[in-house]
Amino acid sequence: MFEAIGQDTVMHETAVHWIVFLVFVVAMLMLDLGVFHKKDKEVSVKEAILWTVFWIVLALLFCFGIYLFGHKTQAFDFFTAYLLEKSLSVDNLFVFIMIFGYFNIAPRYQHKILFWGILGALVMRAIFIFAGVALISRFGWVMYLFGAFLVYSGIHMLFQKDKDEDFNPEKNLVIRGFRKLMPVTDQNPEGHFFVRRDGVLYATTFFLTLLFIEVSDLIFAVDSVPAVLSVSNDTFIVFTSNIFAILGLRSLYFALSGIMGYFQYLKYALAGILSFIGVKMCVNELMKELGNEPPISNYASLGVIVGLLAVAIVASVIVKKRGAKRAQA
Repeated sequence: MFEAIGQDTVMHETAVHWIVFLVFVVAMLMLDLGVFHKKDKEVSVKEAILWTVFWIVLALLFCFGIYLFGHKTQAFDFFTAYLLEKSLSVDNLFVFIMIFGYFNIAPRYQHKILFWGILGALVMRAIFIFAGVALISRFGWVMYLFGAFLVYSGIHMLFQKDKDEDFNPEKNLVIRGFRKLMPVTDQNPEGHFFVRRDGVLYATTFFLTLLFIEVSDLIFAVDSVPAVLSVSNDTFIVFTSNIFAILGLRSLYFALSGIMGYFQYLKYALAGILSFIGVKMCVNELMKELGNEPPISNYASLGVIVGLLAVAIVASVIVKKRGAKRAQA
């Protein structure tokens, strides 16, 4: 389980580690939906904040456990990967707001849809992570592809204009294809995903909303998973950090949905983070091939992530307050 390395130990994950973690995740999801959110109701900001803090504390405790029983470097990698995935996931929240608004989903049903959406996201992230680690382990040059793609994604995000009025999920190929395969009704009785009428099974707009959320997360995973793989190739560290970040995404959505307009500069920070991580992957891989130590450490990555997020949030709040004062003047 542990192997001595100087004065430290490095944790080698066994089947027991994986089983215990997966059982924990399933238990928390069942507790969430079956006990705390058994009935459809609107999630209050206070409740959402408490759940957000709860998930963050759980992630930090898990990180501390890695520090105590494993290697301090692994603990730092987990924290960096967790913060990176958490920050990139914030972009999902803007999309969630537009999706719920477009399909006119009442707040009382949003948690249920997000729950199943996050569950699907967990499965997709697992597939992406295991596939990504396998590719990197076998083909080192894949790091250059991942890095170049992240730089491209960052630049694209930087110059992409916000066009909420042009947001139309019905133009999505997956949604259009699904409508051809199955009839859809605009009536949503008590938040059901499917209804049967006159012997015909219909999907509701609740299911279309869920389907589009899954498609959106698949698109975001293409960016975030390679970015997290730049931090560590340890499957357990990458997977657990991703899962903890995603599990807290629902509560973070309800906690921040009312104030997302304040973070107008956040996309510039995310664009900078993606571009930096992409450059880091390419430069570090090149140095490894040349037999040198990677010049950009995870400590530097953490500093860049925290710094860019802090500057973007502070700048957004200052500009928003100045705009409010001018409007009152």
